Amino acid sequence: MDYLDQLEDEAIYIMREVAAQFDKPVLLFSGGKDSITLVHLAIKAFYPAKVPFPLMHVDTGHNFPETIQFRDELVSKYGLNLHIEYVQDAIDANLVQEESGKYASRNALQTVSLLNGIEKHGFNACIGGARRDEEKARAKERIFSVRDDFGQWNAKNQRPELFDLLNGRINQGENVRAFPISNWTELDVWNYIKREEIALPSVYFAHNRKVFLRDGLIWSDSAFINKSDDEEVIEKIVRFRTVGDMTCTAAVESYASDIDAVIGEIIAAEISERGARIDDKRSEAAMEKRKEVGYF
Repeated sequence: MDYLDQLEDEAIYIMREVAAQFDKPVLLFSGGKDSITLVHLAIKAFYPAKVPFPLMHVDTGHNFPETIQFRDELVSKYGLNLHIEYVQDAIDANLVQEESGKYASRNALQTVSLLNGIEKHGFNACIGGARRDEEKARAKERIFSVRDDFGQWNAKNQRPELFDLLNGRINQGENVRAFPISNWTELDVWNYIKREEIALPSVYFAHNRKVFLRDGLIWSDSAFINKSDDEEVIEKIVRFRTVGDMTCTAAVESYASDIDAVIGEIIAAEISERGARIDDKRSEAAMEKRKEVGYF
């Protein structure tokens, strides 16, 4: 058994524990490589039966079109049950206020739609693709990470996890975020995607794209992003290491057009995977602050 087999076994064990301990689990799906890997693991975990829980995507309306197309094709291919929560609905209901200005983004607004979706459907366990190597706030999360009945997370009030014992006991209104690939690294995910021949959206591979430069980052040109008159749109060969909302995800220059090239690029990379995430640059504790109020 190699290390990828060990990681796969652990993730499948966690998936099955979620299904066994909770009556209303859901898999949070963003269309990124980590949640796509989770879907692959869920299919393996319960095969030949169908995946026993639905997927939920919080659609900001500002997603990469390639990601939305991939999501719909994946759901159709495997007969998955998908719930979509739209940030636009929360804006229309005056539950959140759309940001304005140069750095306007709907990324943080997703939290309200996420929590509304959890409450509306009564989900008590949300399987997510967060990994400890991504970002320091995510490194603090347990495999089973409890949220209170307001969806809030407290980093100082987490349960110990001894060996592989996962405690899913919660009070009414609370829910658990479960992270089957918490112990994986970015490189582990890519090596697993290669081994399992998992398909990904085209944005993960080098392609010619209209972009503009801001604050040392490569922003994708989009009608959703407010540009200054002096920000010139150019074309570059780029790819994305993470895939989130278009307003919070920057590209990296790359000629990695296949998985082997991507893996080689990651091994040689001198910046972190989330070094091109605009949302993480709002403050030193941006991710932790978002997680405290219920973010993914």
